[in-house]
Amino acid sequence: MTSRRDELDRNIVTDFSSRMSYGAYLDLDTLLSAQHPVSRPEQHDELLFIIQHQTTELWLKLVLHELRAARAAFDADELGVALKCIARVKHIQQTLTEQWSVLATLTPTEYAQFRDFLGNSSGFQSYQYRAIEFILGNKNAAVLRVFESDPSAHEVLATLYREPTLYDAFWHHLARTGLAVPRSTLERDVTVAHTLDAELLALVQSIYRAPEEHWSVYETFEELVDLEENFQLWRFRHLRTVLRVIGRRSGTGGSSGAAFLQRALEHTYFPELFAVRTWTGH
Repeated sequence: MTSRRDELDRNIVTDFSSRMSYGAYLDLDTLLSAQHPVSRPEQHDELLFIIQHQTTELWLKLVLHELRAARAAFDADELGVALKCIARVKHIQQTLTEQWSVLATLTPTEYAQFRDFLGNSSGFQSYQYRAIEFILGNKNAAVLRVFESDPSAHEVLATLYREPTLYDAFWHHLARTGLAVPRSTLERDVTVAHTLDAELLALVQSIYRAPEEHWSVYETFEELVDLEENFQLWRFRHLRTVLRVIGRRSGTGGSSGAAFLQRALEHTYFPELFAVRTWTGH
């Protein structure tokens, strides 16, 4: 006799001959057949390496989607919508950071069994990561050369390179609300990385000294600080994973490996929001 726990609920759909199924909606046939190990003979641990990076790219796609939406919300003076998008990005960042612990189970010996088969492919070549860096403000025209052989990726990056950043959109939003945002910020060349602006820092200081007068602005400052700090934690976890797996060897794409990742930790997207911490209270 079949126990009741083995029976399907009476209303569960079982015939998908003319209905959309879970697998069809997610296009699982495509998704689950997209892992193609290149090692010969095929090494057991390469699948981990592929899936780690593929899932990262899926999350980066969503991060970019949300950051574009946040920028558009700032442009439309919809601060609450922008903050909702940023909040979602922060949760994705936590997942991305925790995900490094899975790749860290890969030992140097296991990675060495397939590393040479990767050729010059490298995470440095992730155009979605570069796109996120561009929309947040770390713009570098030299990066575009890496993607000249991939026209679609190059166009995405070239477009974001020419467009204002999330930070730019935020300050323009605040200027429209009547805040005295300096012209040096509002009229800056958006194709270069934003650097510390003394006039802008003075404005940020005034808000931190009297947060109750501009609470929504003060709150957004802290959300942006969270966003950047999460990126730094992700970068740090990346660095530690690389050191654990390959030490200080150079990267497969020609980068200096851990040394390159170490330098990335020195960059800040929102310099005034971190500099203000040195001066607040003085």
